[in-house]
Amino acid sequence: MNDAYARLKDRFARIATIGECSAMLGWDASAMMPPGGGAARGEQLAVLAGVSHAMLVAPEVAEDLSAAAAEGPWDEANLALMRRAHRRATAMSADLVEAMERANSACEKVWREARPQSNFAAVRPWLEDVVRLQREMASALASATGLSPYDALMDAYQPGIAAADVEPVFAAYESFLKEALPRAEAIQAARPAPLQPQGPFPTEVQRALGRRLSERAGLDYEHARLDESAHPFCGGTPTDVRLTTRYTPDAFGQALLGILHETGHALYERGLPAPYARQPVGEAAGMAAHESQSLIIEMQAARSDAFLTWLGPELHAAFGGDAAAYSGANLGRLWRRVERGFIRTEADEITYPAHVILRFRLERALIAGDLSVADLPGAWAEGLHALLGITPPDDRRGCLQDIHWYDGNFGYFPSYTLGAMAAAQLMQAARAALPGMDGALGQGDFTPLLGWLRTSVHGKGSLLGFQDLMTAATGRPLDPSDFMDHLRARYLS
Repeated sequence: MNDAYARLKDRFARIATIGECSAMLGWDASAMMPPGGGAARGEQLAVLAGVSHAMLVAPEVAEDLSAAAAEGPWDEANLALMRRAHRRATAMSADLVEAMERANSACEKVWREARPQSNFAAVRPWLEDVVRLQREMASALASATGLSPYDALMDAYQPGIAAADVEPVFAAYESFLKEALPRAEAIQAARPAPLQPQGPFPTEVQRALGRRLSERAGLDYEHARLDESAHPFCGGTPTDVRLTTRYTPDAFGQALLGILHETGHALYERGLPAPYARQPVGEAAGMAAHESQSLIIEMQAARSDAFLTWLGPELHAAFGGDAAAYSGANLGRLWRRVERGFIRTEADEITYPAHVILRFRLERALIAGDLSVADLPGAWAEGLHALLGITPPDDRRGCLQDIHWYDGNFGYFPSYTLGAMAAAQLMQAARAALPGMDGALGQGDFTPLLGWLRTSVHGKGSLLGFQDLMTAATGRPLDPSDFMDHLRARYLS
């Protein structure tokens, strides 16, 4: 490598380290920080964001980018990603970067109190400030990248995927949903209702079991930690991964499956290419790619017939009660139950994309200025009714349920359903490559699947764009038909 590229690698490693500090402060704010620390934490994150931005837009960076030369596909991809990051950063002023961080942090803290009280009015002015700044950022990024304002926000989460790519996919799924949902409901109604395991299910038992399942999936707790938060997530760094979930003593499914979901994210982070740690090419290939990894563990593997057959006796040993309630068949009826509900994170595989489609349409309208924050609750209720035929009884189960907008994450939601579709396609490819994989899952063994993912997805970092990554792993770019075939096989047969 020449001197310019070497300097860039050092600078980007330092920028990434600042990002790791912000990630740990963000995890602490959600999992550990006392309520009174919110204002100071917002300032800390704003200052770190400003320092990182200043390092990225310094005049010498542009000079080094002009002079840099890299050899080999990894370094060439790394340099291209550096140029992309610089182009996006120089589109925004330092004042805007810090103002957004402060506004996001302040709004999120108010949301945490407003959500359980279903008090949208309390958080509305804070969200209006966040949306105003997001529009300002989107406009600046659009001018620098040639994308539309909303596409410029989407590009931060899944590079190379635009609203025009998502719209036909979501339209096709909406058509599928209209036919598939009532069919699935009718098939389900004709079958015996699932037995409900009888609690209580002590939190400590759930926590210990959740960690053990996470370890079975392949997560090394020498480099991971499991905690609680209002909204489950995976954060931290590739060598210090932080998972959270939430527990309820009268049910265990949400916590355990949530842990497995976040474990999928954690495994991706742990499997990223170590030689390119703290370099752009060593990061995950976007949030749709990331969601594919959480969902291939939780939805594709952990809810498969094979794994549920193994899991049942483990659950019975932990919680006791009627063994029949823990049979693989009964767990399948419980955890693959189709139901029109208000909460995205509790939705089944068939209705979940409808929740994402709703948010995609609403956030596009918010960024475009076609929808005001004041009108968000009503638009939410109307949109959900159009998609699923139900209306949320309050804002807690409507527009207050997700943290994303209140934390300034606009353009993220499409990645959830693109990830679900990618997970189905990746699982089909893994089964073709590993004929014994389901047999291993039937023994509670994720090793074959994880090994395939390490080679096909995790270890490639951001060497490839999302569509090229899918093509390399499965032979095709993203094909939503695999997801719909998966749903037909699981729910309509």
